[in-house]
Amino acid sequence: MNTMTNSERITQILNYTLLSLLAATCVIPFIYVITVSVTPISEVIKNDGLVLIPTKVTWTAYEAIMQGGRLTEAYQATLFRVGVGTVFNLIFTVLTALPLSRKSLPGRSYFLMFIVFTMLFNGGFIPSYLLVKEIGLLDSSWSLIIPGLINAFYMMIVKSFFEQLPEAIDEAARIDGAGELAILFRIVLPLSVPIIATVGLFYAVWHWNSYFDALLYINDASKQPLQLFLRQILLASVAISGDAAEAANSVNPISVQMASVAVTTIPILLVYPFIQKHFTRGVLLGSVKG
Repeated sequence: MNTMTNSERITQILNYTLLSLLAATCVIPFIYVITVSVTPISEVIKNDGLVLIPTKVTWTAYEAIMQGGRLTEAYQATLFRVGVGTVFNLIFTVLTALPLSRKSLPGRSYFLMFIVFTMLFNGGFIPSYLLVKEIGLLDSSWSLIIPGLINAFYMMIVKSFFEQLPEAIDEAARIDGAGELAILFRIVLPLSVPIIATVGLFYAVWHWNSYFDALLYINDASKQPLQLFLRQILLASVAISGDAAEAANSVNPISVQMASVAVTTIPILLVYPFIQKHFTRGVLLGSVKG
């Protein structure tokens, strides 16, 4: 029977207290967002804006952001970008990282030098915009996917992971007659689920949160992603809140802001717990070589 000393009990209590406080700092702001999004403006004003438990509930803020079907279109555009974009990102990242992880690749050091160079310098917004325009991707959902097919930093993480896989496995597979694609699908990918899940999460979150490239390349409102829709809602709410008389007769602009944040945040929070174990393990495996 294990017994703890007094110092161990005190340490455990301090750890639990600290972790509880850290959890509260993450949970309370989100509760506040949800609460304000469903609270009438009169209740928000009466409590000086600090409302954690709603006494009255109204869905007018959510009805306001759903008017016109723009929210549905924004969700469709974002889901296409996240789903298709993440798949293409992973495909090209893996296909680039695998050969670069093999020391026998001719010119390997030069390729790596070119890739690292892109992590330090880039062409800028104007050349990027002109390139997207010249290849005919303006106002296309592919303009949000193709220019960023490979993130050099994520590719280097995957490459470091592949370098840890024993080359003897590849050699044994080749002796048995397996080709490069067979080695990739039957050996490398099954062993690389943690790092692929990790990098996939990185790419998916990046696609989900990005709005600036859509601001540059997408003019068609029906193709604009969720984050750009959220930005427009927030700017409109700020403009409304600047006029107290108008705000008093309209939907609470603060509630609209909070409702917009809620509908853009909840989906990613629902997905994260299912891949958290792969995320944690993949970060450790991809960062340590040996």
